[in-house]
Parts: sequence; C-alpha cells; structure tokens
Amino acid sequence: MKRRTFVKTSITAAASATVLENLISVEKESSKKPNLLIIQCDELNFRTIGSYRDTLPDEQAFMWGKKMVVETPHIDSLAAEGTLCTKFYAATPVCSPSRSSFISGCFPQNTGVPKNDLPIEDSIVTFAHLLGDAGYATGYAGKWHLDGDGKPQWDPQRDFGFGDNRYMFNRGHWKQFEDTENGPRIKARDGKGRPTYSVEGADEESFATDWLSNKAIDFIEEHKSEPFCYMLAIPDPHGPDTVRVPYDTMLDDSDSEMPRTFDKSAKDVPSWAEPADKCNYKMAAYLGMMKCIDDNVGRILGTLRERNIIDDTIVIFTADHGDLRGEHHRQNKGVPLEASAKVPFIIRYPKKIAAARRIDNVLNTVDFQSTILSMMGIKKSGNEEGRDASQILTTGSVPKGWSDVTFMRSTGAIGATNGWVAAVTPRHKLILSDKDEPWLLDLDEDPDELTNFVHDEKQRETARNLAKEIEAYGKRHNDPYTTNAKIRKALEELAGYTG
Repeated sequence: MKRRTFVKTSITAAASATVLENLISVEKESSKKPNLLIIQCDELNFRTIGSYRDTLPDEQAFMWGKKMVVETPHIDSLAAEGTLCTKFYAATPVCSPSRSSFISGCFPQNTGVPKNDLPIEDSIVTFAHLLGDAGYATGYAGKWHLDGDGKPQWDPQRDFGFGDNRYMFNRGHWKQFEDTENGPRIKARDGKGRPTYSVEGADEESFATDWLSNKAIDFIEEHKSEPFCYMLAIPDPHGPDTVRVPYDTMLDDSDSEMPRTFDKSAKDVPSWAEPADKCNYKMAAYLGMMKCIDDNVGRILGTLRERNIIDDTIVIFTADHGDLRGEHHRQNKGVPLEASAKVPFIIRYPKKIAAARRIDNVLNTVDFQSTILSMMGIKKSGNEEGRDASQILTTGSVPKGWSDVTFMRSTGAIGATNGWVAAVTPRHKLILSDKDEPWLLDLDEDPDELTNFVHDEKQRETARNLAKEIEAYGKRHNDPYTTNAKIRKALEELAGYTG
C-alpha cells in the first residue's frame, strides 16, 4: 500500500470511528430512560404563579390587588424552559379524589376514593408501579391522603409502587417535622407532648416545605446515576395560613383587596356555588407559603443542574386542586369554578417538550398516567380511563380523534347519585346537579363565572353537545351521578335542543 493511500485510508478510518462513536453516543442518549420528578402542592390558586398571571388580563390576574403578589421565578423558569397548560382541571376538586385520579389514570368513582379519607382500592395500578417494574428507583415524600383516615400515619404499608415511602404521611397539614431514631415525626408539640400546627421556631431545616424538599434532594443525590421517579407532595399552601420567617412578613394583609367576585352574586345562585358563612380572602400568609414553595423548587432544580441531570429529568409542577380565597364569597375548593377546579400544570423536558409553549387544550388529572407513560415509552396498565395527551405536549398538535372535552364531578359517598357533574371545554362548562337547573358557563363571555347561558338561544347547540358528552361519559365511566332522576331529566331536555 502506498503511503499516501495509507494515510488517506487511516484518516478515513479515524473519521469513521469518530462518526461511529458519535452515533453510538447519540443512540445511548436517545435510549436513556428519563427521570421523572413531580412536585405537587395542595390547594393552590393558579393566580399566585407569575407565569399563569401572565396569561390573564389584569382584572383576572390580580384578584387581591396588585400589591398582593409574590414573584415565583423558579416555577416560572419551568414554564419558560418547558410547556404551561392553561386548562388543566381536577377530576374532583377535593384532595383525595383528585390524587387518586392523578396516580391511577382512573376517575375517582372507579378508584374507591370519590371523597376524602377513603382508602384507594388495592387493585389500582399506578404509574409508580409501572415505572418500578421498568427498573426505576421510586419514592414519595409528603401528603398522601389515599389510605383512609389515618393521621399522620407515616410510611403506609400499601406503597402503591413508591418504594421509598419513609416520608409519606397519609393526612394532615402540620408545619414542622423532624427525624428521630424511630423515624420521622411532627416536631411542634404542646405542653403535654401532643402535636400542634405551630410554626414557632420553624426554620429551613424543620418547616414542612423545606424538610420535605430536603428529602427529595436526598433521594436525587442517592439515585442520580440511575433512572428514578420521585413525587414530592407539599401540603402547603393549604391551611392553616401560617408560614415560617421570613416569609411571614413579606406582605401585609392590610393591602389585600376583596376579589372582584366577592360581593357579586349571580341571579339564583346554584346550590353548588352558595356563598360561605365565613370566608378568608386575606393573602399575606398564603402568598408567603407560595414564596417558600418557589424557593424550594429552585433548590431542587439547582440540585438537578449541579448533578448534570436536569435535561434528563421530566420535571412537573402541579397541584391537587385550587383554592377560591374569597372568590364568589367562598374559600377552599369543591366546586367547578376556575379558582377551585383549575390547577397549574407545567412540564419541562427539553428533549421532547418545547420551551415557552402554551397549551390551551383542556386536560385533567385523570389524563396524567396515560400521558406520562406514553411520553416515557412505558407500557400502560390497560386500566387507564384518561386520554393520552403526550402528542399535544410534545408537538403542540392534537392526535387524530382527540375530543377537547373533559369531565369533573363533585365529591360524594361511594355509589351516591346526588351531586354535580360537569363537561368542560376550553371555553365552556356545563354543570348538571341534582338540586339545580343546568348551568352553562362561558369563560370567554363571562370569565367571572356569574352568568348562566343555558337559556341563551346562541348557546343551545353548545348545551346540547355537552349534554351528550356527559351522557356518554356516564355510561363509559360508570358515574352514578348520571343516573340521578333530575340529572337524567336535564340530559334528556338538553339533548333535545335542536338549535
């Protein structure tokens, strides 16, 4: 072989080797299992997050006045580097039912948890089960609320696929925790040694949000070299409305304004929206809790960056339900109004999720399991009742046959037929109840949700179509509410509309 030829061939061979190595590297990278980190808060009003306020006109964004705002740069960074869903709803806007639908992909009436403080059925297969079977290290810290009325009930025997559940507790919104030789416990105690909700002495090591976030960071550090799935369920900003220093003095309640719907009432207010006798709309402590949450999200994201695994990790920020905080002269949750039923859902995963994308399709907690398993390439259980929205999140386009309607229902006893059920689209909500006439809300025409459009001639076709959707949902997902005599009559009458 001539030298020139040899050199040329050698160079070509070296180049080919480099190309091959790069291809192998790309192949390994593409086949690498993504981590999954879910940060779920409790009773979070979406208007308290900067990236959600940015999607709203001022009168909707600054519901308690422009002085009652905290910045949430770390949560917002997830939206800037990922995708924000503007129409994500709780299947039932109450703690346990919503959580059961999120971890199972089934509607609450089919999980054994249509109301709070019920144990989820043993047969339920969660995304954690399936990820564990696929070789993932799995864990959970924080409020669980799916094992009956145990309180706090650390480390429940039924882990539902979350292998490391040492810091999972079933119920409660205590503000301080600590580690002991016998495991975790509530730190704040009264003179008789009984646990209290006090924040006295709480710091960045003991305050619930900080302490639980520390456990998430510890898990990440331990499993950073293998695929992991971790769910951090922060019990704030659920009441009691207290927070540790310095977050307790960032704002002053004297600057709180009443929500624009506080003293406005719709004509013939439906039973599911009747004003509460007592209503807390002051926001200083609530927003202080949100600032603490955001700072801890920043710490967690910082850990992922330091370990160079942030782009290998699907990061999700969400909540189980909202909090009215004085809107419609109500507080807490349980109704199909936006502040109660709509929750934040932000997802960051640059390998598949576009940055700064906004999704306005209507989604639901029940859709989560099918969606996340498809995105991760994990086989589903086959029992999921929710839709697969992975194509929407990854491409921004809707899959063939997609129906942009979802469903919500009120909390209620197992098998109960008295309650409300709702069909929801990006613009409309049709709510049928055993105690009221049908209500049709139009978020474009009336974002304050004060007007019933069900008798509007221009909206008859919408009411008819949504009634048919509720009818089909009830049959498909065994919702006993749709068998109620008054709801059935409403369905028949609405479906008879011809426009």
